[in-house]
Amino acid sequence: MKEIRILIVDDEKSIVKMLETVLRKEGFQLIDKAYNTKEALTILNKHKVDMIILDVMLPDQSGFDVLPNIRELSEAYVLFLTARVSDLDVLTGFAIGGDDYVTKPFNPLEVVARLKAYIRRSTKLTNLQVKQSTNKYDYGRFTLFSESGELFV
Repeated sequence: MKEIRILIVDDEKSIVKMLETVLRKEGFQLIDKAYNTKEALTILNKHKVDMIILDVMLPDQSGFDVLPNIRELSEAYVLFLTARVSDLDVLTGFAIGGDDYVTKPFNPLEVVARLKAYIRRSTKLTNLQVKQSTNKYDYGRFTLFSESGELFV
């Protein structure tokens, strides 16, 4: 997990510090912090970020409004962390491209567990794709996947 870069974007410095402390204890080392959307976009222009913890209510622009700009720079996993709890807000978060949504107050260990679950899933998918591509033999009309023993016509 040392190679995974996480960006925390929240204007509440105590929340950022708490998340950073818990993430470091759980083995994450590359952690960037931003307290508004301008700082977040600057970091995203400088570094490839794998995961973003994004507050919705930020001082200069909402997390919902900045997500399209983030998506132009990164395909990172985005977890909204916010006090906005209505069903409409949750659905909006997913509809505009968020990957997860956690409401405040929150358990920081739950946030870490969600990040780790995503890492496990994406690692398994990557490993599966690599296996399929290395054990795939294409004969035109026939494709053989030797690892799974499947033949497609």
